Amino acid sequence: MNIIGIIPSRFGSTRLPGKPLKIIQGKSMIQRVFEQAQKSKSLSKVVVATDDDRIFDHVISFGGNVVMTSTDHPSGTDRCYEAYTKVGEEFDAVINIQGDEPFIHPEQIDELSQCISNANSQIGTLIKLTEDSEEIDNENVPKVVFNGQNEALNFTRETVSNSVNGQEVYYKHIGIYGYKSSVLKELVTLKPSKREIENRLEQLRWLDNNYTINIAITTYESAGIDTQKDLDKFS
Repeated sequence: MNIIGIIPSRFGSTRLPGKPLKIIQGKSMIQRVFEQAQKSKSLSKVVVATDDDRIFDHVISFGGNVVMTSTDHPSGTDRCYEAYTKVGEEFDAVINIQGDEPFIHPEQIDELSQCISNANSQIGTLIKLTEDSEEIDNENVPKVVFNGQNEALNFTRETVSNSVNGQEVYYKHIGIYGYKSSVLKELVTLKPSKREIENRLEQLRWLDNNYTINIAITTYESAGIDTQKDLDKFS
């Protein structure tokens, strides 16, 4: 399957302005994400999608692929679709890679690519088992409920478990998505749903519109950088 990885990258983060250009051990955050994504065995191409000239010029400077997108997109999904339309090539699927995870594992991208490569898959995402009580009870760490066919039934900020072999276990959501290209075109036309607005989780819009979200279980930990405190851990 021909798959493109797109990395949405905005300059105007409220908690950490200019986040993509922050230097981590000698390289910018966005360069690290781009280079990690390029290590994936399943992607045919990797592109940064930005709304800022500074990020655009920086990606060009290190030899990366980049397209300019609107400043008005409400989500990374919308930015991904605009970028996809501007690449000028056709792909079977799109992987939306978080631009604030400089040490993302290429294997996670490959796991998700395998998930979305299934003929019946529309949307795919990753989840990970957690036994950390702080994560389990933290509303900033969305949890996932899924069925025996590895299809997501619900995403929530509340503390909810899955029953596996008679045991109650907890799975957190890893915020990377894959979409069949034809499905991505449809998703950007949907209006926010009531549950999405209440929970501040975009993926609920897709479930509420009867799209199937397949999940792949990863064992790799991911770490996003949202604040200066997060950044200091890696500097």
